[in-house]
Amino acid sequence: MASGDTQMDGVVDILLVEPNPGDTRLFTENFRDAKLLNTIHSVSDGESALEFVRQRGEYADVPVPDIILLEPQLPGTSGMDVLAELNCDSVLREIPVVILTSSKAGEDIVKDHDLEGDCYIRKPVAPEEFVDFVQSLEEFWFAIVRNPVDSD
Repeated sequence: MASGDTQMDGVVDILLVEPNPGDTRLFTENFRDAKLLNTIHSVSDGESALEFVRQRGEYADVPVPDIILLEPQLPGTSGMDVLAELNCDSVLREIPVVILTSSKAGEDIVKDHDLEGDCYIRKPVAPEEFVDFVQSLEEFWFAIVRNPVDSD
């Protein structure tokens, strides 16, 4: 679950689940240059993503992420399997998940598996598109912080 401390100090812990090292580098560089204060953690597969959010093994001392950026096409445990596991856990389902899609078709594939992310954002292809991506994510994050969903 996203921590209340994040809302007070403005720092956002982001977990990027992205198998492509080049894309991970572009994401990291662009987030570092963005106005949004953040710490970006990255893993390259679904198994590591689940270990990270559950704070197990090598990830025992990491913070629970405030938001997850999830590529659905991962080696091993797929992004859809990760999303299903998160949705089945009462604590982890509170973490907002942004599905990184390459197209509308990618969003439809995720939804066809009866899974829903909190938001779908088209994954940038060209380096100059990352600025727009970061701004879209920033708008999504601030909408969550300003208008948190009441939990029962």
